[in-house]
Amino acid sequence: MQKMKAGIIGCGNISAVYLNNLRKSPVIEVVALADMLAERAQARAEEFGIENVYTVDEMLQREDIELIINLTVPGSHAMMNTAALEAGKHVYGEKPFSVSLEDGRRVLELAEKKGLYAGCAPDTFLGAGIQTARRAILDGLIGKPIAATAFFMGRGPEWWHHDPEFFYASGGGPMFDMGPYYLTALVTLLGPIRRVSASAGIQIPDRKIHTGPKGGTPLRVQTPTHLAGTLDFSNGAIASMITSFDIRGTSDLPRMEIYGTEGTLSVPDPNDFSGEVKLRRFGEEEWVTIEPVFECSVNERGLGANEMVNAIRAGRKHQASGELGYHVLEAMRAFEKSSLDGKHIQLESTYTQDEDFRLDTKLLPQPKQEQ
Repeated sequence: MQKMKAGIIGCGNISAVYLNNLRKSPVIEVVALADMLAERAQARAEEFGIENVYTVDEMLQREDIELIINLTVPGSHAMMNTAALEAGKHVYGEKPFSVSLEDGRRVLELAEKKGLYAGCAPDTFLGAGIQTARRAILDGLIGKPIAATAFFMGRGPEWWHHDPEFFYASGGGPMFDMGPYYLTALVTLLGPIRRVSASAGIQIPDRKIHTGPKGGTPLRVQTPTHLAGTLDFSNGAIASMITSFDIRGTSDLPRMEIYGTEGTLSVPDPNDFSGEVKLRRFGEEEWVTIEPVFECSVNERGLGANEMVNAIRAGRKHQASGELGYHVLEAMRAFEKSSLDGKHIQLESTYTQDEDFRLDTKLLPQPKQEQ
């Protein structure tokens, strides 16, 4: 099968991971790069042997490029997705799907109107960790899921990132930065979210950059940095979730656990593709590690784009879809809205996944055969 030619727009830090993984893709060939800073795109092109460096407009006009991979900053996601779709390209973008619900809806409507695919990270839920947990739940190993906990708690990115300003602007914060991984995993494991009730605040407003050439520069905090909430799922399960950039130290809190009538699942970090899934059945003292449904590495970013291209070729629904990204976006927005309004927020969107879905593991890098 001929590979689909793709162009990447946005050549920041995350682009190196995508380029490294996609050059091993069986279904995608990255043929061009673009960035608002031409020198940054050129440097990435030289690093990964990409022949073409274009402006964004030049890339969108290329008839041979069928897929745009959008790795721009969050505030540009919807705008760039719209431009790609208007140009007749399929698009797969980094999370979040959009900053605003209105822009997200417009992207979904445009994709449907054009008959094109719109995909969205995170795709970590396609990895062995979350898929093994999903299979355990579908197989009834914990009985009926009734509750869950999810925690992302730590100090902010100003301690390690050279340019952390966008983490504290609208569309940033711990919810928009890390929430997509946790919420996407929860939706994968428990189904769609029905309503959200939450509190949100800026607990440490005075911050400064601690590393790089901007070290010592004050940060303007414009978005909540600690959000704690309760999610009610359509299947009746209730989850407690915290995301925070305000925690200077914690004990060994679990990243995520799913509680059922017959047992508990310990789920690995949803920011990774792999990791151990552990099961403790009711009445048993020991945790048992569940054999993974397949093997993969910790970082397979780009797997969602590969799966989307497979779905395009087969004419079926893809998994890391705009619909899923929008549902997660609405849940994230509901955390802040619930805190501001002082009430439960009912979600208008939903998401239906295929219970029979099994990842085509040929989309993962294949181990070398021994001679």
